[in-house]
Amino acid sequence: MCALALFASAPGAVVAQNTAPTGNGVPSNMPASPDVVPERPATPPVVAPPVITPPVNTPPVVAPAPKPVRKKGPVDALKPGQYVWDVQDRYEGPMKIVVVLDIQRVYVFQNDKLIGFSTISSGKKGKETPTGVFNILQKNVDHKSNLYSNAPMPYMQRLTWDGIAIHGGYLPGYPASHGCIRLPLPFAKSLFAVTQLDQEVVVLKDTSTPVKRPPPKPEPALDPAPVPVNGNSLTDPSGTPPATPPKPDGRN
Repeated sequence: MCALALFASAPGAVVAQNTAPTGNGVPSNMPASPDVVPERPATPPVVAPPVITPPVNTPPVVAPAPKPVRKKGPVDALKPGQYVWDVQDRYEGPMKIVVVLDIQRVYVFQNDKLIGFSTISSGKKGKETPTGVFNILQKNVDHKSNLYSNAPMPYMQRLTWDGIAIHGGYLPGYPASHGCIRLPLPFAKSLFAVTQLDQEVVVLKDTSTPVKRPPPKPEPALDPAPVPVNGNSLTDPSGTPPATPPKPDGRN
């Protein structure tokens, strides 16, 4: 037996062995422990770059404008049968009479100044008052209807020859006539006193619906007047003198 083995076998002897550390800090002669895991450097988390959305030029949202609502009914406070008439010292100048069916009103202007307005009662359903531009064709203080059992039509002013007129009558507050335009009796009297024949009257369905004016009537063509020649004799309009008959002796 060698000397080294004898020394190791002696009681209390310490045998020196190769205890150089390995690369992981554990001596090479020590068995690796399964519970010891070498630490690794932490990997930094991957952060995604922020997504930048370019601005979009979106036009501002504009609320639609509300639709205009046409006011129904008259703007005055007249009750059925009531009227306003501004008495004038003199009634001169152009006059306009405008009837508006949907609000049951008539307006009278003198020199573009409103001198009177009134409630009316126009033609009922099936007998509607026609719209358009009319002229006063006839006036009669005490007229009786030729179509409806001699019904009274005081202060009648005729607009058509088939029965449409302005006159005093009953006003219930809605269209109730057979086509005529009824007025309060005092208003009909005042209007009758200031109008003339051929006075223009405009009847509108409403204030937003215009009416077409009839074309002006052409002036009638006049035939040329015959030209008198030699007292009572007449010749043609061309003015050519008639031929002179030859004299008995042959001289002209």
